[in-house]
Amino acid sequence: MTKEVRVRFAPSPTGALHIGGVRTALYNYLFAKKHNGKFLLRIEDTDQTRYVPGAEEYIKSALEWIGITPDESPWVEGPNGPYRQSERKPLYMQYAMDLVEKGYAYYAFDTSEELDAMRERLTAARVVSPQYNAITRTQMKNSLTLPEDEVKEKLASGEPYVIRLKVPRKEEIRLNDMIRGWVMVHSNTLDDKVLMKSDGMPTYHLANIVDDHLMGVSHVIRGEEWLPSAPIHVLLYRYLGWEDSMPQFAHLPLLLKPDGNGKLSKRDADKHGFPIFPMDWTDPRTNELSPGFKDAGYLPDAFINFLAFLGWNPGDHREIFNLEELIEAFTVERIGKSGTKFDINKAKWYNEQYLKAKSNQELAGYLIEDLQKEGIEILQSKAEKIVNIMKERATFPADLWKEGRFLLIAPESFDEKVAGKKWDENAVRVLGSYKEELAKFEGEFTPESAKSLLEKAAETNEIKLGKVMQAVRLATTGVGAGPDLMEVFVIIGKDELIKRIDFALNTLEVKAN
Repeated sequence: MTKEVRVRFAPSPTGALHIGGVRTALYNYLFAKKHNGKFLLRIEDTDQTRYVPGAEEYIKSALEWIGITPDESPWVEGPNGPYRQSERKPLYMQYAMDLVEKGYAYYAFDTSEELDAMRERLTAARVVSPQYNAITRTQMKNSLTLPEDEVKEKLASGEPYVIRLKVPRKEEIRLNDMIRGWVMVHSNTLDDKVLMKSDGMPTYHLANIVDDHLMGVSHVIRGEEWLPSAPIHVLLYRYLGWEDSMPQFAHLPLLLKPDGNGKLSKRDADKHGFPIFPMDWTDPRTNELSPGFKDAGYLPDAFINFLAFLGWNPGDHREIFNLEELIEAFTVERIGKSGTKFDINKAKWYNEQYLKAKSNQELAGYLIEDLQKEGIEILQSKAEKIVNIMKERATFPADLWKEGRFLLIAPESFDEKVAGKKWDENAVRVLGSYKEELAKFEGEFTPESAKSLLEKAAETNEIKLGKVMQAVRLATTGVGAGPDLMEVFVIIGKDELIKRIDFALNTLEVKAN
């Protein structure tokens, strides 16, 4: 690549950032860093009617959480600012006027009622997609059909108007997409897009082309939903005289529902009970809370790894990549053309892998934080012992406490299903003997000594240990399954273990056969 790689992520502040948008940001970032380029963030807020307070700050926080820092943005000023389109408003009209003067755009004075009437006529004539295009514009109120003096009079009087792109009637518009190869569209399928609205604000089509050009964007990596607009953008680059510097396009595949049937939406996420936003989002208009990956307990590194594989793969069997490794491995050529099913179980798997890979010291921090919320104090050394035996069973940091409560709090009830099957006279006898052995023991209480004493209790009663092990676990933890029981006993401690056994022996009843 000869010129500097400059890519941009350009979200609209109309609500929470969808996971598809986060993936787009990630792919842009990986591509830029792979080629020692720049990653820009631009807020596209030209549609002020859809602006949602707090959405811009949410975008910033979401990217910060996953560790993506723009080189230029509204918060990191660069040489091509401002980076909010609403602050660039004076720029756009001159380019729209340039297109009008060259004959590539025109003024349109049609009212909303006249536009509705046009669509109704076309619908009645069984036109599948009613459009304001090369054919219908000849019957509408615009500077192509009105006398020149009347147009000047309307402009001088301040009559509302929009500026529309004059799309050629019969032309093949070609685009070489980095993911999809050559894409060809007939201009007769396109409508004359509005470039400048009656309020003086540009539409996305004009604003993003002007901004990409002025900001030196070399590659536009965006979602597949923008592919139908790409021919319009190709025309704009050509008509503005920027065709030689037009960026390369790459349109990313859709994120699909878990069953692969259609585009993933918030409704699907709500239905299946998984997040679709990077962080919790409370809609200021409705006060509705939508859960996010961060607040659900996903680690940022795991989230990024999962996200990267939603449409891309490294070409080998590796699945675990940190951000630096993703930058090194990432290529646009390895992005697929077809949509990718969203699999929340895979996201959980990634979280488990990253959780297990963390040091006990770091994981202990999560546990201590959760314990502090409940007013429980614990030594760092004990917290590290707990997470060491619980991390293999945890999906989220909160699971370390949620699933390991029995290590610090004695059970007040017991799993009835396990008790009904496993609590019998043999269990009572072995546990009675084990309690006595523990009370007499004065050495270092280790997993080995804990097991040796339990084996001795079983032998004394001539009972095979395997027959009562689940009952022993039940009596000391309240449940029938969990991590290595001898490790559990050491964390609980000998004195507490005796108390728990005594409570179980006095609480659980042996059911008659």
